[in-house]
Amino acid sequence: MTSARDRVLASVRTALGRSDPLSEAQTKIMRTYLAEHPVGPRPQLDWEPVARFSERARLLSSTVEEVAALEAVPAAVAAYLRAHALPLQAIVWPQFERLDWSHAGVSVAARKAQDQDMVGITGCFCAIAETGTLLTLSGADAPPSTSLLPETHIAIVPCARIVRSMEDAWALVRSERGALPRATNFISGPSRTADIEQTLVLGAHGPYRVHVVLVRS
Repeated sequence: MTSARDRVLASVRTALGRSDPLSEAQTKIMRTYLAEHPVGPRPQLDWEPVARFSERARLLSSTVEEVAALEAVPAAVAAYLRAHALPLQAIVWPQFERLDWSHAGVSVAARKAQDQDMVGITGCFCAIAETGTLLTLSGADAPPSTSLLPETHIAIVPCARIVRSMEDAWALVRSERGALPRATNFISGPSRTADIEQTLVLGAHGPYRVHVVLVRS
């Protein structure tokens, strides 16, 4: 792995007309620039974030509903699954396992996704209002497969975790996490492709459905 990395970096240096790695002074300048993270020009973001996120997410073929509190999520999820004739079984991120799913008639398991799993329920690190996008960060309690493998992905999103822009999302990652985890995923609606005859097909490389449950408090 190291030798391959060294070869790639050597090729980059050659393409840039450099024969050696950056000097200590150059490295310091680069690290200072990255630490400051200057933000470039941005459009006006004078809309209400929750309403904007809902609007943009729906334009991306996600469905969105709001509940007043986290305790109301199981009933909302059960109603969604029944309305779409989906199984009342799901895999969930561990942080949601203790919600009262059984009272709502939903059976859940906190584990990594398997081929037979049809519904995956996750949270998110944050959501981006400008684009209607979910940002997830991988971890032991947040396996990416939960949102990527099942045909239906249900995301539980606290309204307080909706930021205005992509720049705000990266700033939040830096302030709360520092270094990025192994996988960072941006989810903008169901999986889709138009590779074949420019015909849009949903669910080509991931979920057919993305349903967002916004939690007000």
